[in-house]
Amino acid sequence: MSSEKHLKSDESKSVAVVPQLQLLLFTDERISHRADIKQVRDHLANLEQDYDFSLEVIDIKEQPQLVELYRLVATPSLVKVFPKPMQVFAGSSILPDLKRWWGQWQEALDDLKQNYDEFSEQTARTELDAERRSHSADVMRLSDEIFQLQREKEELAKQIEFKDQILAMLAHDLRSPLTGTSIALETLEIIAQRPETAKTSDLKHQLYQQAKNQLQIMNRMITELLDESRQLSTKLDIKPHRMNLNDLCKDVLVQMNTRFQRRSIQLTVDMPSDLPEVYGDAELLRQVLVNLLDNAIKYSSVNGEVKLVGLHRTLQKVQVSIIDHGHGIPEDEQEKIFEGHFRLKRDSTKEGYGLGLAVCRRIIQAHHGQIWVDSTLGKGSEFHFTLPVCVDRPSK
Repeated sequence: MSSEKHLKSDESKSVAVVPQLQLLLFTDERISHRADIKQVRDHLANLEQDYDFSLEVIDIKEQPQLVELYRLVATPSLVKVFPKPMQVFAGSSILPDLKRWWGQWQEALDDLKQNYDEFSEQTARTELDAERRSHSADVMRLSDEIFQLQREKEELAKQIEFKDQILAMLAHDLRSPLTGTSIALETLEIIAQRPETAKTSDLKHQLYQQAKNQLQIMNRMITELLDESRQLSTKLDIKPHRMNLNDLCKDVLVQMNTRFQRRSIQLTVDMPSDLPEVYGDAELLRQVLVNLLDNAIKYSSVNGEVKLVGLHRTLQKVQVSIIDHGHGIPEDEQEKIFEGHFRLKRDSTKEGYGLGLAVCRRIIQAHHGQIWVDSTLGKGSEFHFTLPVCVDRPSK
C-alpha cells in the first residue's frame, strides 16, 4: 500500500507527541494467505482517508526477531502496539476483529488526544488529565480482559467439541480390534472342545497371537490418546537444564532402531559434533524427536530414507530437521497439521489421532523456539524446529 506510514524501529519513538494508532501487519509469502492480507490492507487504505494511524508491513522471513518479540504463532497477524494494551489478531479472523475493535481504539485515542490538548493549554489541569488517562486505561484494560475471556470461551468450546470428536473416533476405531479379538476367542473356545492335534495346536497358537496383537493395538491407541490429550489440555511442566542435543538424539535413535529396521528405513544422521548446548527439558524434547521420527517412518515407503540434521543457525539458535521422502503435505494444510483437532484425509486409516504435532508445537513454543514444515506433494516433508542456544552469563 503506497500510502502506508511506517513506524520507526527505535523503541523510544514508538509513542508520538500526538497520540496515534500504531499497527504492525506480519505477512508471509504463502499463496493461501494473500487474499486475507489484501482484504486487511485494502480496508486500512480506505480508513486512512478519515483516520490518523500508522501501519508497518513486516515480512516474517526478513525480521524473525520481531516474530519472537511479539510471540506470534500464526500468520498473517495484525498487532496493535499503541495505545496499550497490545492486541493480536491472526488468520482469517483479522478483518472481522479489526472492524469490531476499530471504534473502541479511536475512542481511546480521542481521550488521549483530549488529555494532551488540555494539558498543553492549561497545565493546572494536570491532575484531571491524569485521572482521565487512568480512566481510559482502565476502560481499555477491562475491554482487553473481556476480549481475552471471549477468546478463552471460544477455545474451551473448541476443546469440548474436540473431545466429543475423539470419543466418537475412539468408539469407531476400537470396534475393529475388538471384533478381531472376539472372533479369535470364540474360535479358541470351539477348538478347545476338540481332541488335541498338531494342527489344532498350531491354530491355537495363531489365534492366541492374533488376540494378543489386537489387544496391544487397543492398548496403544488408548495410551496415545490419554497421554497426548493430557498434554493438550494442561499446562506443560517444563524442567529445563543445560543439555547436549547430540547425546539426546543418539539416545532416541537407539530407542527407535527397531522401528527403522522393521520397515528397512535407511537413516542418515548429520549432527555436528560442535553443536552448542541448549537449555531445555530433555524428556519433553525427547517426545518431540520421537514423534517427528515416528511420523517420518510411518509416511516413508519401505526401504525409504530418513535424515536427521542439526544446524547452528544465526541469532543464537540451533535447528534440528527431520526429512523424509514420503507423500508430502498439501500447501494449504501445512499449518493446520499442528492443530490438535486436524488430520489429513489420507491418514484416516492410520493408527493414532493426529495429536502429536500439536503437542510438539506446544513443547517447542514453551522452549521459546519455533516449529514448522516445508513439504512438496509426492516428494516428501522436512520438519524443522529451533531451540535457543545456552549462553553462559558473564561472571561479575
